Amino acid sequence: MSNAHLSRRQIVAMGSLLGGISVAAPLRAQSLDSIFGSAKKVIDAVSYSDEEMAVYFDQMSAQMDSQNTVAGPDDPYGQRLAALSQGLETYDGLNLDIKAYRVADVTAFAMANGTIRVYSGLMDQFTDDEVRYVIGHEIGHVKKEHTRKRMEGALQQEAALSIAGTAGGEVGELAAGELGQLFNSVISSQHSQKHEKQADDYAFDFMRTNQYDAEACATALEKLDALSGGSSQPDWLSTHPSPKSRAKRMRKKLK
Repeated sequence: MSNAHLSRRQIVAMGSLLGGISVAAPLRAQSLDSIFGSAKKVIDAVSYSDEEMAVYFDQMSAQMDSQNTVAGPDDPYGQRLAALSQGLETYDGLNLDIKAYRVADVTAFAMANGTIRVYSGLMDQFTDDEVRYVIGHEIGHVKKEHTRKRMEGALQQEAALSIAGTAGGEVGELAAGELGQLFNSVISSQHSQKHEKQADDYAFDFMRTNQYDAEACATALEKLDALSGGSSQPDWLSTHPSPKSRAKRMRKKLK
């Protein structure tokens, strides 16, 4: 698939590597029912244990997998990603679940439970080492607990508290749009500049440690810059480091 044939939806969906994460399918009202049980749990979210947070993200992962076509072992995308991620079931103290979605968006995302999903649209655009950079970048988000921190922050927001209280503390009756807004605040919101820098640095070290071509860190970001229109960044990227500036930073690290 050529760059010229990328749709607006596909370009916007380059969220994760450009600073956010794409949600490719509408959220059903029941998807967070068991995640956010009551207003008290929302208020107490900051005290959740690692095990409890893992359960929440496991349910989110299952929800996303149910809404997207997961490339299986007989699928070319599944086979390619399995080869590129071989040996990464456990890495740097993490248990990882790396799979491909048969979705044309140019994106990837990670969750705190080690779920990493790479979209076929991104794989169409990237070389093997560039996909490895993406994997390393997403592992970095997991290792640095970026998604967990965003979950905790989202649960403390006034919007989350008011939503959880609208049905007597029970989330099951909430409208799909309200649930979608809350879900997006955790999964679709942009990573901060600090988080993106940390994930890029982690990916760079990941490439070097595993003897992959670290220049792919720069070329992948340069490719994203071209796909996003160069200097004409989307509004949602305005407060985050551009792929162009991130690519320049990676090239300096190569010297």
